[in-house]
Amino acid sequence: MRFNDDEVKGNVDKAAGTVKQNIGRALGDPILENEGADQRTGGDIQAGFGKARRKVGEVVEDLGEKLGR
Repeated sequence: MRFNDDEVKGNVDKAAGTVKQNIGRALGDPILENEGADQRTGGDIQAGFGKARRKVGEVVEDLGEKLGR
């Protein structure tokens, strides 16, 4: 399984957002906490989009292999 750029960038943003959110919560900084939550959510969406793109590509590739036989 090979991840695409959207999956990688999305997962990095999810992780960074979670860290930022937890630091904001620990410091009592609601602005930082909300920025982290937003970044985590955006990363989750981007990673999901990338996963869907990869799955569609795999289906198309499998179909091509089956039709080529």
